[in-house]
Amino acid sequence: MHNTSETPSITAVKTSISQEALDQLFREARTHSTWLPEPLPVELLRKTYELARLGPTSANCSPARFVFLTTPGAKARLRPALAPGNVDKTMAAPVTVVIAWDAEFHENLPRLFPHADMRAYFLTRPPFATVRCKPRTSSWPHALSD
Repeated sequence: MHNTSETPSITAVKTSISQEALDQLFREARTHSTWLPEPLPVELLRKTYELARLGPTSANCSPARFVFLTTPGAKARLRPALAPGNVDKTMAAPVTVVIAWDAEFHENLPRLFPHADMRAYFLTRPPFATVRCKPRTSSWPHALSD
């Protein structure tokens, strides 16, 4: 975690992501529909979550909630909610991540954004919370689930 009281150096601001990383993330990345029949290590799932949770959100509201389904039984419970074209590949995947939006996210704001009373702000402006935070800050990690 970075100390927010420190001013970032010009070098840090101007550092670019390598072309190889950009290629891997954007230019060459594709959606996969088949996987190796191997489980993913729990540590890899933890690292993925740790990275995803650090994404920027409005007032640190962090409304996204992640559920990692790693067993056939857990994925079977999801099956009725899947589109027909996604059933076979979801059941075959070593892990499926359900990403949802916590409608009560503002209850965590005193801890996540302690320097201002953002909880009260969201409570008194429900349309703001729904329109601004839900689509903007809970859906970006969806890219990790593809």
